[in-house]
Amino acid sequence: MSDALDEGPFFHGTKADLKIGDLLRAGFRSNYRPEIVMNHIYFTALEGGAGLAAELAAGDGAPRVYRVEPTGPFENDPNVTDKKFPGNPTRSYRSTSPVRVVDEVTDWTRLSAEALQQWRDRLAALRADGRDEIIN
Repeated sequence: MSDALDEGPFFHGTKADLKIGDLLRAGFRSNYRPEIVMNHIYFTALEGGAGLAAELAAGDGAPRVYRVEPTGPFENDPNVTDKKFPGNPTRSYRSTSPVRVVDEVTDWTRLSAEALQQWRDRLAALRADGRDEIIN
């Protein structure tokens, strides 16, 4: 761990149906920008942040939140901490090493349909303005 502010627990949101013990790795297409192959795996110390990521992820599956543990070094996510939110208030992290699924969180708070649409509209505005580099 470098300058990361948290020791866990950590969470990852997705629409993938994962099992305990599965490893999430870099090298796959982004859930948010499918034209990009990710060099890192992203996770957060905020269950709600993982829930938002799950809700916004591409795909038809149900949004899911998993508790994960890094298997190697990780750092504050510079896409948000350096470009958007100095000091990492989103508690977002990334690693080139896999993260292991240790549990599925089933009692996370879902966004309302209205709140989810507001987020989608914000992301669409960022893309339209060419500022979507902070969207992993």
